[in-house]
Amino acid sequence: QVQLVESGGGLVQAGGSLRLSCAASTSIFSITYMGWYRQAPGKQRELVAGITDGGSTNYADSVKGRFTISRDNAKNTVYLQMNSLKPEDTAVYYCAAKAIYWGKGTQVTVSS
Repeated sequence: QVQLVESGGGLVQAGGSLRLSCAASTSIFSITYMGWYRQAPGKQRELVAGITDGGSTNYADSVKGRFTISRDNAKNTVYLQMNSLKPEDTAVYYCAAKAIYWGKGTQVTVSS
């Protein structure tokens, strides 16, 4: 069982930046895939970015070049650096371990 707690969300103007953190209750060293997902009102949850235990990353086309995912195994934490934010990035952002264990999410609101 892995418990995940997201933090770092908030209200930001378009063009601004936020860094989300996802703190795990156990070591993430051996967790093969950690991901950030988001769900906007009326839309399905979608993968934003993911990172493997080997450090390989993947991103949704809509965030490539603007968002960066990273993991700090020593701190059992995964980060999502979000730059050049757009109003369409507004959503609840969730962290997940292997898409099995999920956090409760953090709200990100980008104003125009």
